[in-house]
Amino acid sequence: MTISRSWPHPEIRFDLQTLRAAQPLTHVLTNIVVTNFTANVLLAIGAAPAMVIAEEEAGQFAQVASGLLINVGTVTAADARAQLIAAEAAHKAGTPWALDPVAVGFLSLRTRIASELLAFRPAIIRGNASEILALAGVSAGGRGVDSTSGSHEAIDGAKALAKSVGAVVAVSGEVDYLTDGDAIVEIPGGHVIMTRVTGVGCALGATMAAFLGAKLSPLRAATAASAVFARAGERAVANARGPGSFAVNFLDELSRIGDENDAD
Repeated sequence: MTISRSWPHPEIRFDLQTLRAAQPLTHVLTNIVVTNFTANVLLAIGAAPAMVIAEEEAGQFAQVASGLLINVGTVTAADARAQLIAAEAAHKAGTPWALDPVAVGFLSLRTRIASELLAFRPAIIRGNASEILALAGVSAGGRGVDSTSGSHEAIDGAKALAKSVGAVVAVSGEVDYLTDGDAIVEIPGGHVIMTRVTGVGCALGATMAAFLGAKLSPLRAATAASAVFARAGERAVANARGPGSFAVNFLDELSRIGDENDAD
């Protein structure tokens, strides 16, 4: 069964209101390229970001956070230790968490770490088609962080991965596809310029973790985050002169979408 969801679907509006009321404390272990942008995205959407990355603290904080993101984009040996500690602590404490397997399959360290992280049962796995196919064991990955496959090509691999891990798998692309192994949610929208701003995809993973932290089911969390991002991207590009102004507009649109002055 495939269903389509987009803003302003009533369920997505409700879930965004739920997040903003909860202001979930969202623990982010992400890559150095996107840390600032990710934190600003979480603030704009209504969550409370916390970039606690030291291995001496990561496990302790993961236990008290509302939701957790682990992103392996610029992973080092030290990062890997902190990420594994945080994932294990989150699993034991019942903190829902999301995994972003950046460039998995293309490079060996991150591929091994991402595979080890799966043992701690992420609620959501978000990546582009090549990353999801690689994590599912179907392909060897894309061209670094860039996908060489369309999102529709990863649906079967995503369903298999979802069933094997017990997670919702979100495949980002021209159209986003989300699956729990049975149902498929299709999220249209967005704009190609979103691929030209560093951190949009990584921040989407963090936003999914924030929605998880608002106590939504993994499929609803992934759906709400993807739909809100797609609509904010469409709005932001309308007055953008290029990637730089788009990034600023995108933060503004995330902050105002669904507020009392927002008719759409």
